[in-house]
Amino acid sequence: MSALFEPYTLRSVTAPNRVWMPPMCQYSAAPTGPGTGAATDWHFAHYAARAAGGTGLIVVEATAVSPEGRISPYDLGLWNDTQTESLRRITAFLTEQGTVPAIQLGHAGRKASTERPWHGGRPIGPEEHGWQPVAPSPLPFAEGHPVPTELTVDEIHRITTDFAAAARRALDAGFQAVEIHGAHGYLIGEFLSPHSNRRTDAYGGSFENRVRFALEVTDAVRAVWPEELPLFFRVSATDWLDQDGWTAEDTVRLAALLHAHGVDLLDVSTGGNAPGVTIPVGPGYQVPFAARVRRETDLPVAAVGLITDPVQAEKILADGEADAVLLGRELLRDPHWARRAARDLGGEIRVPGPYQRA
Repeated sequence: MSALFEPYTLRSVTAPNRVWMPPMCQYSAAPTGPGTGAATDWHFAHYAARAAGGTGLIVVEATAVSPEGRISPYDLGLWNDTQTESLRRITAFLTEQGTVPAIQLGHAGRKASTERPWHGGRPIGPEEHGWQPVAPSPLPFAEGHPVPTELTVDEIHRITTDFAAAARRALDAGFQAVEIHGAHGYLIGEFLSPHSNRRTDAYGGSFENRVRFALEVTDAVRAVWPEELPLFFRVSATDWLDQDGWTAEDTVRLAALLHAHGVDLLDVSTGGNAPGVTIPVGPGYQVPFAARVRRETDLPVAAVGLITDPVQAEKILADGEADAVLLGRELLRDPHWARRAARDLGGEIRVPGPYQRA
């Protein structure tokens, strides 16, 4: 059997194959009013198409645990009942198609309150539904970005509670896996890296202090997330900085700690915490970081980053570099990528009844 089309089980949840979809923000929720942060018809059509196309597990986009945790005013949220209810239609359809519904919970930190990418992604203020960002330290993300408000310890604890509350809502909405967003320079990643964390209290300085918030969030989510359901964590394995940044070695250390705190799989990406860095982008360029975590710890990993070809994806799994592959832009281009890959590799995949004649 093709490695790409072998089922994969974490705790009590089995994905029918290893073709997974990573979280990719759609910036398509209402920015104000009673539907703020709620999923729309666009979200349903988007995720339903990839499930009908055979994707084994879908991680719904970064969903904010509080209003100020959104990247943009147009992000999904999971802090009220309307938002919870809006997601049930999506999880029900994904489950019906045999796709595991997962969701990423996050807080944007100092990278919050921005315009949608296709409108430039610039920082926005209250006159455009924006707000004041917060962060571990009062350091703007980049030139032209506002200086974020440094979080107090009480505020850090409140955000930890927000993650747990959102996880409870995710369960109520029908999700079978939750992913904590610790990557791409958003709040948890900001705490991890010395590039963005200059605190001198228990949440800054040493490695042990900088990972404290990540572990506290993990513990809070794991405490409310059912024992039989898996918990993921997404990390940027490197800031791609020559000095004073988060490194691959740090990621391996963190992975071992996360595993001990109940995380079942590490979703390994890179970058996002420092602007203007040089990243050697190419096919599978982030896979070696995932492979190192898998080699040096007991934590399963998913690889992401310019994985586009079925043979390439098959080789990553067959060589033991990852336990699953996450296809981002490729699944935006081709919702039926998994079905095409199964044809090319001789793998077995479920075909919805209405599509069988094709």
